[in-house]
Amino acid sequence: MDQPGTRTHKELEEIFGEVEAPFAFVDLDAMWANGDSMLERAGDKPIRVATKSLRCRPLIEQVLDRSDRFQGLMSFTLPETLWLAERGMENLLLAYPTTNLEALSELALRSVALQGASPVLMVDCVEHLDLIESVLGAQASPVRLCLELDAALWAFGGRVKAGTLRSPIHSPEDAVALAEEIGRRDKLELVGLMAYEGQIAGLGDRIPGRPFRSRAIRSMQKKSRAEIAERRAETVAKLREIAPLEIVNGGGTGSLDSTSTEEAVTEVAAGSGFFAPGLFDHYSRFSLQPAAGFALPVVRRPEPRVVTALGGGYLASGPINPERMPIPWLPKGLEFEKDEGAGEVQTPLVGDAAASLKIGDHVYLRHAKAGELCERFESLILIEGNEIVDEVPTYRGEGQTFL
Repeated sequence: MDQPGTRTHKELEEIFGEVEAPFAFVDLDAMWANGDSMLERAGDKPIRVATKSLRCRPLIEQVLDRSDRFQGLMSFTLPETLWLAERGMENLLLAYPTTNLEALSELALRSVALQGASPVLMVDCVEHLDLIESVLGAQASPVRLCLELDAALWAFGGRVKAGTLRSPIHSPEDAVALAEEIGRRDKLELVGLMAYEGQIAGLGDRIPGRPFRSRAIRSMQKKSRAEIAERRAETVAKLREIAPLEIVNGGGTGSLDSTSTEEAVTEVAAGSGFFAPGLFDHYSRFSLQPAAGFALPVVRRPEPRVVTALGGGYLASGPINPERMPIPWLPKGLEFEKDEGAGEVQTPLVGDAAASLKIGDHVYLRHAKAGELCERFESLILIEGNEIVDEVPTYRGEGQTFL
């Protein structure tokens, strides 16, 4: 092995030859190299770890222990947040609003004991405030809240939007109005602001075979970086006249280098970069090493240059396009059969490399996105150097399926 992350099919077969497929694995050498790269790109800002991208509690704990600059967790559902808190996790920020009344009631019961260490909930409208208040008893301590600012780039007078459809809070004035409403409610406390610039953090700017599209994305991202930095700074300044913000969170793996330079930002968020899934192959500003994958067994040979693997239809969420498909990784030279793709119970793979594969061999693929891989497998096999060093449960393996 020349360097971490440059595995060959032969090397992986020597490591996993006796392991029954299908299985998922993480290359710790590559994952820690990616973590170091993320810390470097984040400058002097701490990184809040996005749990949706890992979905494996033992690995989350290892990441937090790796560096004191991996500080806190960004969770994706309130039941998950409470589950992590029960297991000793602290400094929890829920990244998405919740309507789960049962979980909110549980949080309210715990809030007296947790007090200042209580998880922070995301809100972006008065309806969220009403919902949270509806379950708070007289003894509950104030629930700590974070506003989400829409970080999308609006162009041509608001007719064109680049970015994710998330918060309705677009302007500093929108944020101030909701912050003032929170201030009028005794059981609610504003402690943070978050803005996720998905059009930068989650969109690669190097599209194979599409140079015009790549240039257009880079142009949009350059404009968006300047716009959100100015709007975020103005929003933070106005909010700090109302409440002392503990948290100003921004960014993602793809925008660590730009978001971390903003003075108003106190921390950046990232998670996918540890695994470096397929979508992260298309960024020109940085490169990561493939650190997570899954193996399927070869079970058929319909034709001399075609093998069929068992399972494999692990498509990523998002717009329906080929970029959401898993990526045939090793051996090199495999492709999906164009009329079948990755299938629910079988995946035909074509190419010169198929001719050398035997029934029972493993083929290795990478998921397009990070966290969704762990929804398919109960454990991750961890490798380091040229050996298996551990096997750890995913959320699913611990009996948890939060979404």
